Amino acid sequence: MSSGPLLLDTTIVLALVRDKDLGKQITSQFDLESAVHRPLISIVTVGEIWALADQFGFGESKREFLKKVLATLVVLDINHETVLDSYVEVDRACRRARGGARVLSKNDLWIAATAMAANAVLVTTDKDFLCLHPEPCAVHYVDQVIPKKGESPA
Repeated sequence: MSSGPLLLDTTIVLALVRDKDLGKQITSQFDLESAVHRPLISIVTVGEIWALADQFGFGESKREFLKKVLATLVVLDINHETVLDSYVEVDRACRRARGGARVLSKNDLWIAATAMAANAVLVTTDKDFLCLHPEPCAVHYVDQVIPKKGESPA
């Protein structure tokens, strides 16, 4: 993986908070605990992850763990001219995607725009972002299927 910054999508943060095989794989694969650059997230992800915590009925201990995970990440605001310009560019790229227009949710547009503005690689388990790679936004897709011990990730 590049030595540049990573911006984690909400799906990645959720995997980290669930603290199961996928989250452990992501932590290891991207060396999140000792990376030179602390991982970034959009403020939109903060709202989404707390809404998911409510939706999934996270108890007090899981909410405390969520707070600890969020404290390890750098939260970027969307109220910045570069992010706003990037939002327009990401939306345009979705409309002109090879193979036909792609529709991203508004939250996903903001997350991709934040990654683009930060010149970061967007790390996600959501294939919807792949239409943006490599331009206008670098995307690293993480497959949610974890190979069993002894199997190759093929």
